[in-house]
Amino acid sequence: MTLGQTLEIGTGPTTALPTTALPAPLSLTSVARAYSVSSAMTQSSDTKTTPRPPLTRERILRAALALADAQGLAALSMRKVAAELSVEAMSLYNHVANKEAIIAGITDLVAGEITLPTPDFDWQGEMRARSRSAHRVLLRHPWAAAQFQAPRAPGPNMMTYLDATLGFLIAVGFTPAQADHARNTIDNHIYGFTIQHLTRPGRARDIARQARKQLKSIPRDTYPSLYRRTEDLAQAKSTEVDDFDFGLTLILDGLDALR
Repeated sequence: MTLGQTLEIGTGPTTALPTTALPAPLSLTSVARAYSVSSAMTQSSDTKTTPRPPLTRERILRAALALADAQGLAALSMRKVAAELSVEAMSLYNHVANKEAIIAGITDLVAGEITLPTPDFDWQGEMRARSRSAHRVLLRHPWAAAQFQAPRAPGPNMMTYLDATLGFLIAVGFTPAQADHARNTIDNHIYGFTIQHLTRPGRARDIARQARKQLKSIPRDTYPSLYRRTEDLAQAKSTEVDDFDFGLTLILDGLDALR
């Protein structure tokens, strides 16, 4: 007998009891689905409270600069820069034309890090400080020295760097033509020495180790001066093969004679 059937007791019929359907038990799948939806709604709510900063040219260039410093220009691509910013690569083109535009942009950022000369009685001291600053900056960004010499239109930071240097040299007594030649000579020393520093050993023990290897291949009687110098280096009697300040001093002393 079911609850929906008529229950007979004695001789008289009784009223039928209504049937009440029990709720179906929740399955594990249903519980998991409900939790997933709730979690997604919570994450969506969290995302709305911390909006992503807008994509700008400055953000793109800063991300590209970090990539270039870490992996070199050869590894730099629109896709990698976009990945660093968590955006689609195509969105970058709203702010930069192409990879070359990014390279030009980050080169200009590097130029903005260099200390500029200021009017001072010690013009050589100011140019020395400016040159050392440029050397340090270019060592921090190993790819940049070659890009400073690339044939492209300079950006605003590079133009400021060039204009301040030319203006300073003219102010201390050089003609505009002399100032341009002087700046170019000093900068070539900076760029060349920096690239050499990045590709050759600079520490005394590295120089000594390399000199000892080379010494074995130099006939002493045939090349006595070369042998003697290499022998000195092998014994670590010189701390640097190429001294940045030594070359810079020769240039500045020579320029001083022109004023």
